[in-house]
Amino acid sequence: MKKYVNAKEVLPDALIKEIQKYVKGQHIYIPQTERQDWGASTGIRDEMELRNEEICQQYHGGLSFAELSEKFNLSEDRIRGIIYGKRT
Repeated sequence: MKKYVNAKEVLPDALIKEIQKYVKGQHIYIPQTERQDWGASTGIRDEMELRNEEICQQYHGGLSFAELSEKFNLSEDRIRGIIYGKRT
C-alpha cells in the first residue's frame, strides 16, 4: 500500500477548503487520470521483449526447451509460452 501524502503539502489552501466541505478528516483516494502501460516507465517491458525475441531466435536456431530454460532461468512451460505466443 502506498504512503499517504498530506494534502497541505500538495494542494492549494483554497482547494483544501473546498474538499473539506465534503470530506472532513477522512482518507480519500484520488484516482489517476492517465495510466502508463506496465513497464513503460522503467524500461522492463522493452527488456523482456528483447529477451523473448532472443529466446525465439535461439529456439529456431536449434536449442531445446530444456537448454533455453537453463540459460534464461525460466521454466520450460514459460519458454514454451514465449515461443508459441510469438508465432506469426
